[in-house]
Amino acid sequence: MKRLLIILTLFLFFINTSAFSAQSTVKKDMKIVTKDGFSMSAVLEYPKVKGVSEFSTVVLLHSLGYSSQWWETLPKELLEQGYAILSIDLRGHGKSVYNSKLVRVSWKSMTNRAYAKYPSDVAEIIEYVKNENKRVFFNKWAIVGSDIGAVTGIKAANIVNDKPKTIVTISPVVTAKGLFVPVDLAELENIDILSISGTDDYKGQETEEYLKKFAQSTFTEYTSESKATGMLLLKNDPSLTKIIVEWINQYLK
Repeated sequence: MKRLLIILTLFLFFINTSAFSAQSTVKKDMKIVTKDGFSMSAVLEYPKVKGVSEFSTVVLLHSLGYSSQWWETLPKELLEQGYAILSIDLRGHGKSVYNSKLVRVSWKSMTNRAYAKYPSDVAEIIEYVKNENKRVFFNKWAIVGSDIGAVTGIKAANIVNDKPKTIVTISPVVTAKGLFVPVDLAELENIDILSISGTDDYKGQETEEYLKKFAQSTFTEYTSESKATGMLLLKNDPSLTKIIVEWINQYLK
């Protein structure tokens, strides 16, 4: 049944002509220094449309060992639907690699104590964007996260005042680098979740069944035909991009 519903939304996606598809965008590269002095990198992008002053926001949180450059066509599709995109390089990844002493730090050498700061990093960045960019807002927004990005997104949602309308998890995990997510998931109310895993990712599918017990709202599972995991699912199964966009449309349109 769930696959049928997603196929139906895909049909609606293809017949819908986006008013934003032919528009240019505004792109801002941002550096945000956290409370402990770590330099975080994020990119905010939104459509440049005459007469439109505000855009609902989608926050993208990548997989462990990747960066915000690995989202394939998802940002483009979301922009064409009229959303602002906030792509964050998690601490120790991409361009978010310098601590308060300007020493380069890689995720490979980080301790769980450093990973524990991921949710507050994301919350601080969101607060910065809210205050500095009046054309985007977070009273209607969503999170898309992959493995550790999914865990971070759920935990960050418990910190911020304005809760996301929905969260999409790709290759979800129960715990990542000391970040344990079931309790945080149980504390989130009225936030529907779409969880995506690969066809051979049996651990991910078992994780979905486990996490579903803690969810306080709808927890929908979708199994891709791709055998990949994490962000590589988007590369190997391009249809996932449209599935994610249509899921988000249900909550932000």
